[in-house]
Amino acid sequence: MVEQVYSPYQVMNTSVSKRDSATKNLGKDEFLKLLITELKNQNPLEPLDSKEYIAQLATFTQVEQIQEMRRELSFLSSISWIGKKVKAVYEEKEYSGEVKGIVLDNNEIGLLLGDEEVKVPLSSVKEIK
Repeated sequence: MVEQVYSPYQVMNTSVSKRDSATKNLGKDEFLKLLITELKNQNPLEPLDSKEYIAQLATFTQVEQIQEMRRELSFLSSISWIGKKVKAVYEEKEYSGEVKGIVLDNNEIGLLLGDEEVKVPLSSVKEIK
């Protein structure tokens, strides 16, 4: 007896969501490690097809460019925070004040709060007014 019937859409949707969750966990570093491991363990008598290798390098380049673009867009969008009042919790201390500026430090966006321009990471913001 059939317990449950899936439509083609449900099956496709399930496989897409599983694939999406798997790719979200695979970053640039993991991709590079995987590529290096593949090259180390290839059969010397049957080396990696050059077309396949080029495709993998192109994919790696795309991943890197997308990450850089995401970082730049985050920085540009954070500029709209200048002049807003925010509350942030950073290193177990609460900070509040008007955003006076934006900084990029070690690829992390920081906000300069108040007249003393205390730097807090954008990720620590808890409230915006």
